[in-house]
Amino acid sequence: MATILLIDDSPTDRAVFTQWLERAGHQVLAADNAEDGLKLAREHHPCLVLMDVVLPGMSGFQATRALARDEATRQIPVLIVSTKNMETDKAWGLRQGAVDYIVKPPREEDLIARINQLVN
Repeated sequence: MATILLIDDSPTDRAVFTQWLERAGHQVLAADNAEDGLKLAREHHPCLVLMDVVLPGMSGFQATRALARDEATRQIPVLIVSTKNMETDKAWGLRQGAVDYIVKPPREEDLIARINQLVN
């Protein structure tokens, strides 16, 4: 179906989300930090980026803003999936260029349904 770039520093979350995405028929690229994720986005032009917020080095908010401002990646939708669940976090993520914000832990069906809406 679609190529999804997963940027998350949690090995457990990367494994679980990868399993869900592959089960739904998607191909997954993964990075454990924002800098590597930005490189993968520029190289592979995924259909969607799943972005964590709390990352080593550059935050997911900063990475989302970088993707939205880069001519080569601005058309790639970013879906933030984070444990940060304040309304201000969600508002800030959307202001940085994310198309949606989901709080961890998401339900598998809800996450996959939202991803499928964004990539189809």
